[in-house]
Amino acid sequence: MKKHCLFCEEMVPTKSEGDYDIYIGCSCSPDGFYSLLTDSYQTIRAFPHQKKRDMLHLVSAYIREQTDCGEKVALSASDLEAIVHSPNIPVTIEDKGIRLLQYLYRHSMGPGEPVVIQPLASCYNLTYSPNLQELVYIIDKLQNEQLLIREGTAFQLTEKGWSEAAVSTGGKKLKPCTVLISAEEIFGTELLHMLLSKIEQYGYLPRLLTPMKAQSPDKYSLEEIADSKLVVADLSGQSLEVYFAAGYALGLNIPVIWTMKSSDAEMHPVKIKEIRPIVWNTAEELANILQQRLGG
Repeated sequence: MKKHCLFCEEMVPTKSEGDYDIYIGCSCSPDGFYSLLTDSYQTIRAFPHQKKRDMLHLVSAYIREQTDCGEKVALSASDLEAIVHSPNIPVTIEDKGIRLLQYLYRHSMGPGEPVVIQPLASCYNLTYSPNLQELVYIIDKLQNEQLLIREGTAFQLTEKGWSEAAVSTGGKKLKPCTVLISAEEIFGTELLHMLLSKIEQYGYLPRLLTPMKAQSPDKYSLEEIADSKLVVADLSGQSLEVYFAAGYALGLNIPVIWTMKSSDAEMHPVKIKEIRPIVWNTAEELANILQQRLGG
């Protein structure tokens, strides 16, 4: 089923999940999706014309930036005012230009690597701009400042542009990582936080999933695993869901680090070479082992 996206005005495939409609692949999230509360659709459509003109392009840009950074976006009509008045929304041309530099930074491995942006006409939400004219102006300005190079639809950060983008994002490009466990009680809250922090030190943005407790696709979905650059799967507790999710990652050629608490090791039912878990006694010990593995 297709439906009109209120924020970028494209007709896009949609599907219903509970109280939400999922909008897939529109200019708000070209490589992903966002969710809108079904009952909010008509409410937003009924907004006065000027309000929609001032607001909806900013929401489109917000969705694009968040989903491009790997975040899930679920909206209702009551959320829109807070989004457009957030201090994180860029207002000046300079701040909007930085958002474009950050986008190119996220999608390249270094200065000089081309990033294709097309169709450019529907990508002005990359700079929170109301129209294509402002985006083109920002691109020309960044070129004049020798921060980027444009060749048709291909854009490259210069050394100067790369440095400025790195500073504006804190200098780190964290890769998405999924940590699969059967229950948080296995580690304890403080030790689990310590473990996740250790993973982050090595350039990953860890996201904890406990499949057995998940009651909705927002808490646990194969799409989140597919977006990961690394999966840490702890087999303590013998969760079939953890085995399945980690196996799904293996099928996508995503590296998987298998772990298991020593008290469960003797009951480990799977004896194949692809699954050789690191056996640990304490969370501190596991953190040190992961540090050696990730550091190597």
